[in-house]
Order: sequence, then C-alpha cells, then structure tokens
Amino acid sequence: MSRLSPPPGPTAVRGAPTDGPSAARRFLISGQLHHPLALTVADLRTRWPQRHAPVVFDCATNGPQHHTFDGPLLRDVLDVAGPAFDARRRKDRSRFLLTVTGGDGHHTVLSWAEIDADFGDAPILLATAMDGQPLDAAGCQLVVPSDRCGARYISAITGIWVGTCPAPDGP
Repeated sequence: MSRLSPPPGPTAVRGAPTDGPSAARRFLISGQLHHPLALTVADLRTRWPQRHAPVVFDCATNGPQHHTFDGPLLRDVLDVAGPAFDARRRKDRSRFLLTVTGGDGHHTVLSWAEIDADFGDAPILLATAMDGQPLDAAGCQLVVPSDRCGARYISAITGIWVGTCPAPDGP
C-alpha cells in the first residue's frame, strides 16, 4: 500500500549536484502538446511542488522492495506542457496516451485518464529523489505508487510522449 503526502521538509533533497554533466541530463516531453518541454531533475525539483510517496512493490527477482520517492506529480508537469485536447471535454481527454521511455530502452504506456482528477486521479510521480538521495546523476524516475509490481517504474527517463489513441477500424 502507498500514500502520497507533502515531502517531510525542505532538507529532503539537499545536496543535489548543481553542476557537471550529470546535472545537465535532460529528458523531452513531446507529442500533441502546445508547449513541449526539455527538463532536468533540477527543473522538476524547483518548478513544481514536491510530493513524498513511500511505496512497496514486488520485484520478480528480489522480492518486495521498500522505497520512498520525492518529486512532482506527472499531471502537474504535463499541465504546463499543455496537452492538445479540450480540457472541458472528458471524452477528448480520455483518448490521450502517454509513453515513458528510460535510458535503458525500457518503456511503458499510461492513459491520461489514469492521472486525470476526473478519472483515476493516480498520484504518479516524476521522482527527483529516491530514499532521500537526489536522482540528478541517474535521471528522474517514473513512480506509480499504486502498482504492486515495479514494471512501470521507469528509470533515467529520456522522453515522455503524449498523444491520442486512434479509433479502431470498424467491427
């Protein structure tokens, strides 16, 4: 079980590197957006409120994993990118998908409805710290606190794509 709460205090991610090659690692948010973004872990830490999420997930090879993550909500970051849908139309929002890709090529798909407050309202994070350690050198991580399996935890995010799911061809 997991819960999402404000971070324990301003010292949660102190000591994060502010210079050097690892601090400049960027990932792209692209697709059907009004304002595509290129962000670093430091950007995520300074531009959005940080949330704190203690999580437990079962790892097929190592058993249960207990971690804490800090970072902004994915939906808050994507709101700034401005998905190209009519926010007043629920059915328009429910057609959008997100793909998140990591530095090792691992990727996953989420639906906009999972993170939308009118639908699933899942508190999915773009983690800036894990177990109190800043992720500047490693890159941010997708954290899905409600998942019992860690397969959708994407490390070293290199890109997030947002776009519509096409309607299937007839019956």
